[in-house]
Amino acid sequence: MPASPSASADTSQAPSAVTESESAIETRGLEPVPDGERTGKVRELFPTWVAANISVLLLTMGAGLVVFNGLNIWQVLLVATVAPIVSYGIVGLISIAGKRGGAPGMALSRAVFGQRGNLFPGSLIWVARWGWETINAVTGAYAILTVLDLLFGVKSNTVLIVVTLLLFVTGTFLVSGLGINALRVCSKWSTYLFGAFSVLVLGYLVVETDWSAVLDKPAGSAAMVVAGIGMIGAGGISWVPSGPDFTRYLPRTASSKKMVGTTVGGAGIVVLPMVLMGAVMAVSTPNLASAQDPVAFIGELLPTWIAVPYLLIALIGMLLINSMSMYSAGFTAQTLGIKVPRAAAVSVNAVISLIFGFLLMVVATSFIGSFISFLTLLAVAFSAWIGVFGVDMLRRTSYDGRALLDTTRTSAYWYKAGFAWQAMTAWAVALVTGLLFTRVDWFAGPLASSWIGKHGLGWVTGIAVSALLYAVLPRAESRAVAADSSAEAEAERATVSV
Repeated sequence: MPASPSASADTSQAPSAVTESESAIETRGLEPVPDGERTGKVRELFPTWVAANISVLLLTMGAGLVVFNGLNIWQVLLVATVAPIVSYGIVGLISIAGKRGGAPGMALSRAVFGQRGNLFPGSLIWVARWGWETINAVTGAYAILTVLDLLFGVKSNTVLIVVTLLLFVTGTFLVSGLGINALRVCSKWSTYLFGAFSVLVLGYLVVETDWSAVLDKPAGSAAMVVAGIGMIGAGGISWVPSGPDFTRYLPRTASSKKMVGTTVGGAGIVVLPMVLMGAVMAVSTPNLASAQDPVAFIGELLPTWIAVPYLLIALIGMLLINSMSMYSAGFTAQTLGIKVPRAAAVSVNAVISLIFGFLLMVVATSFIGSFISFLTLLAVAFSAWIGVFGVDMLRRTSYDGRALLDTTRTSAYWYKAGFAWQAMTAWAVALVTGLLFTRVDWFAGPLASSWIGKHGLGWVTGIAVSALLYAVLPRAESRAVAADSSAEAEAERATVSV
């Protein structure tokens, strides 16, 4: 016999007497944030998305645009401008659902796919986060190893790799376990520090770079420009399901336009200069795009007095990126039925990133190849969910908080046997379609050689197919929709009587 709605909700998710905005440790889980505790400010999204992009991997990706895609500096400028606008524009739009429902993105997704149906995209997104957190953990460990080499001449070895990985993952776990308030504070200060040192690095590059070699590089093809936008934008696409996680504490009256603008601005102010710096660095160090260690080149290109503090601050940024990812992964784990507090759910991802990180650093032969392949597949995997969720968000203005937590047959979001077949169909078809047009190092879809495939638009195809198919399929009506309609009718009658 199914449990009652109250029994199905994790008791660890119950709000405490002290509001989340006042507590150092966030205890709230999937349950919607009450209006009285929605004290967040839209401007707080700016450092959040700055912090989400403080990674030296953007330098490596910028170099890849020059070395692998064959682009010149002006084409790189175009890519670095368009990519964050497109990808983080989508993040900002989807994050509007957070202020409407007050719950994490994958909890709100239950209203779209059904209580059981949501387990499918939720599982895929949770597994995808393992890869993202592994990549960040490896990059952070490499940053520590590079600093140790620059300051003390300590060379990397297997034992040191394990120790640095463990230190980085532990720090990530601690920050993400504390919750939203810790992330806000850390994001704010890392934004200031990283911004200041990035200006210093940029100034050094301006003085030391052979600009004739940079400016004389011939242009690459239009196809490689489009593919480059997809590659840089994939990082932003990976944050889309997490967007609502960081806006659930905003009041319902928060400006949607400002939310989108602040999200794009916070990401763009980091992505643009970092990608450009990587492209400039690639002129003097072309092997940086293919190095197994994606961080050591900084010690080769910059003087120690700049490289060490820059890497330490970037290390904090990468720790924050991983903390934000694990923060959202904890919610995703809870939506999959793992009955533990959010902080405990985070520990699962911490252990996984530690194990996979070791394999990537010790066993894998190409870090950047693995990274680009992962980003490409990540974007395709998330795109199918984005199209369905986005269309649903356009149709609804509110979410039934009780129904989101009720995972039994009594839930308004149970639909048919726990599945919203319209959403599931659109998601599955789009996922397969996106993969058909995708090519990575170890996988190539049968349509990867087509125009769409050559331009790296498999993820765009996924969004378009899922959105269009879901839009034309019959709409799944829930009891929550019927209740909303009755409430609106009652309010309208009351207004007329007055």
